[in-house]
Amino acid sequence: MISKRFVPFPPSSHRQRTLTHLQDESDELEERLQEKISALAAELEKLNPNMRAIERLESVKSRLESTEKEWEDSKNALRSIKDAFADVKKKRFELFNKAFSHIQEQISHVYKELTRSDAYPLGGQAYLDIEEDTDTPYLSGIKYHAMPPLKRFRDMEHLSGGEKTMAALALLFAIHSYQPSPFFVLDEVDAALDNANVEKIKKYIREHAGPGMQFIVISLKAGLFQDSESLVGVYRDQDVNSSRALTLDVSAFPFAFSGSSCHVTDHLLASKVCMIGPRTVGAGIVIYADR
Repeated sequence: MISKRFVPFPPSSHRQRTLTHLQDESDELEERLQEKISALAAELEKLNPNMRAIERLESVKSRLESTEKEWEDSKNALRSIKDAFADVKKKRFELFNKAFSHIQEQISHVYKELTRSDAYPLGGQAYLDIEEDTDTPYLSGIKYHAMPPLKRFRDMEHLSGGEKTMAALALLFAIHSYQPSPFFVLDEVDAALDNANVEKIKKYIREHAGPGMQFIVISLKAGLFQDSESLVGVYRDQDVNSSRALTLDVSAFPFAFSGSSCHVTDHLLASKVCMIGPRTVGAGIVIYADR
């Protein structure tokens, strides 16, 4: 026979407490799970993929490539400019050094020639020097010193007007000797010179006038008129109250000026030549050329 055994149920109060405890644990677990779900949802929200990120990436990548190309082009351009600047700097230095060396050498000879006389056959001394020894001498100052015959060394500003004129002309002629031009114009450079120095200037011009090289001298002194090829006189015509110009080619006629009067071997030209002499002329233009 099968015997039936009855298991008695716990009292109702005990069951109620058990259910309450289980319910509390379930609520607590649900609350923790809900917090976890909320936290994970927040994380997922942060990690939400941007569907246009690929497009933006391509755009940024394209801009980066363009910027890198511009950077490389800029570096190449900078390198080219630096090389070009170095070439120009080198060429500038060579040209300056070539010109300066020539003028520095010629200035001494020219000044000696301009200041030489029977009393002082050696003439004076003149030289050029660069103030600073740098790799850019063309940016430094240049010192110019001239010492007339039997004069001690002095700064240029302490020289007389005539001495300054001779020094300036020596520098001018030395510079011109580097790259001569077909015309050389001197406008009343003899204003501060005495007759002896005027004669020296005239002699220098006469000796250096050559083929393809003409000196055009504007002067009020008869000393520079001598030995010229042509004369141009500017005078005032009182009848019409205006200036007029007389031109005369005297290369074929021997003549010479002496003091304030002129002497011409051809009497037919005497009146014309004397008209453009120092007495009546407001300004005389003398042309020296190769005979």
